[in-house]
Amino acid sequence: MKKIIIKSPAKINFGLNIVEKRPDGFHNIETIFYPLDLFDIITFEKSDELIFTTTSGTLIQEDLENNLIIKAVRLLESTTGEKINAKIHLDKNIPIGAGLGGGSSNAASTLASLKEFFNLHINKEKLYEFASRLGSDVPFFLKPIPSYGESRGEKLLPIEFEINKHILLINPGIHIPTKWAYSQVKPSPSSYKLSVLHKIKVNDFSGLKGKVTNDFEEVVFNEYPIIKEIKENLYQAGAEFVLMSGSGSSVFALFDNIEKLNDSNSYYKEKFFTYTELSESSI
Repeated sequence: MKKIIIKSPAKINFGLNIVEKRPDGFHNIETIFYPLDLFDIITFEKSDELIFTTTSGTLIQEDLENNLIIKAVRLLESTTGEKINAKIHLDKNIPIGAGLGGGSSNAASTLASLKEFFNLHINKEKLYEFASRLGSDVPFFLKPIPSYGESRGEKLLPIEFEINKHILLINPGIHIPTKWAYSQVKPSPSSYKLSVLHKIKVNDFSGLKGKVTNDFEEVVFNEYPIIKEIKENLYQAGAEFVLMSGSGSSVFALFDNIEKLNDSNSYYKEKFFTYTELSESSI
């Protein structure tokens, strides 16, 4: 095997409750991770040294060690004793700092791919442990299927939850550091437990407006009013349900009517990143 090419997916959070701040400085959360068909593409090739490039073709040299792909490589090297020499090329399609988990997804893809590429003797439990050390939502991307997440987000329960509506995703190009967002948010345990969603089939998402929330919205909306404006506009345009994903800045909207989705997409795609994912059950 000389080369492998991996799709590294994005996710949205269908609800995100900040339950409490933990003694270790992290926060206990409650969320539903939902994968999208929006991918970064990562190519791994054997090499005489570690080389990391991006879609721009520029060799990343500044702050290289803080890149999650490189952190995953270093973690594998330090724990296995193996020297990992590979040319890694990242074709970046997922917006950065957007609440879509792009960096975490890249880290998980790197762990799993290099384990296979270099035939590293790492079992499933150890791989999960490595993922947890790299980031709270990295474990989800080892098996990106709809999942209920709690604790820091690393404790996962696969669920049957399905978004059977058309999805419109909008990212206004605002990079929101996760660390800043967590430093500003105030824990507020929700009366609506997201765990109930894996027990029911949701057909009317409009009924979840105001029940399924994202605790980061208040903080982020105050700092970046344009994101609040996007959410309000999408509701006015006929969306059934709209929410910010993760700590922002992306907002996703669920539409039953494809014409209304297309109208909103046409309006926003001229100035922002947009992505649509159509549901066959709503066509």
